[in-house]
Amino acid sequence: MKQHITSSLSRVFGKFASKKHTKSVQNLINRTYVSMMGLDMSDFKAPESYETLNALFTRHLNTPRPFSNNSSDIISPCDSLVTEAGIMNADQALQIKGMSYSVDAFLGENIVIEHKKRIHGGDYINFYLSPRDYHRYHVPLDMQVTKAVHIAGKLYPVNIPTLKRKVDLFIENERVVLECVAANGKLFYLVLVGALNVGKMEVNFEPRIQTNTLSNGGVYTYENLHLKKGDDFGCFQMGSTIIFLAETGMMESDVTVGESVKFAQTIGKLL
Repeated sequence: MKQHITSSLSRVFGKFASKKHTKSVQNLINRTYVSMMGLDMSDFKAPESYETLNALFTRHLNTPRPFSNNSSDIISPCDSLVTEAGIMNADQALQIKGMSYSVDAFLGENIVIEHKKRIHGGDYINFYLSPRDYHRYHVPLDMQVTKAVHIAGKLYPVNIPTLKRKVDLFIENERVVLECVAANGKLFYLVLVGALNVGKMEVNFEPRIQTNTLSNGGVYTYENLHLKKGDDFGCFQMGSTIIFLAETGMMESDVTVGESVKFAQTIGKLL
């Protein structure tokens, strides 16, 4: 498929970020990025230890973060800013204050309408990962993944100024939709939304998903795929957004708009 200019630009930046430079040049690139973006590296290796800028983007924690062992507690899947959260009005959720979008359109044509209707009126949380954040994402609760849908699209920035300006940004951007079932039998979705610059979204359990390529996307179904709370299941190669969409009566959320959250922090409870 023909790529939008945002995708082409992101692929160029991705090549630069993946290139191994000489040790001295790479150290300068890494240190400059850490300084310019204000990265807190206290939980990670020294900037000089990463062979590429992309390796720095997708860095792993030095030690695992502890989280609640209570099976009803839901944890944040990432380090991020909660840019919006609340209860959907039918299938309408907020992209940003004052600007709504259709969740049905966002989930795409490969999610059946009966399942879309189950989440109408449910909770939603938008997690924005800035370029300074830890870019890996983790499983927020014990869950079964029944379907993964890769939807090809554009790669507009997902920062707050662009969210306020670009109508239906989430619907236009490339994304990966994960259809999941919680321990209480309720349906929910985790949606990884691509963004400008590297534009790659890795999903560890599904290597066939290759984002920001000429792919038209794909649909993958699973019969017995279970993931445990806290598991690392992939990363953004640069900052982006995760949207959590839950069936009515599934959870009680405990986050506020504008709150900065960390992976492993308890953000709600299963009902």
